[in-house]
Amino acid sequence: MKKYFLALVLILVTIWDSTSQCSMCRAVLESEQDTGQAEAINDGIVYLMAFPYILVGGVLYVVYRSFKKKKSQQNT
Repeated sequence: MKKYFLALVLILVTIWDSTSQCSMCRAVLESEQDTGQAEAINDGIVYLMAFPYILVGGVLYVVYRSFKKKKSQQNT
């Protein structure tokens, strides 16, 4: 279980440092001088990308836990 937790933490740290941007957003923001707006859009894209992965991970964890509980009940 510790390995899975460590893997999850490493994935979240990697996602936090990544930058993403679609080509149209990049073209619009490169033409402007304000880099704060570009960083804000990058952060928004990363947040939108991270939440589905967190939700799927949570669902998979609940399913795993229920299967494990069901298997332990069958063994006893």
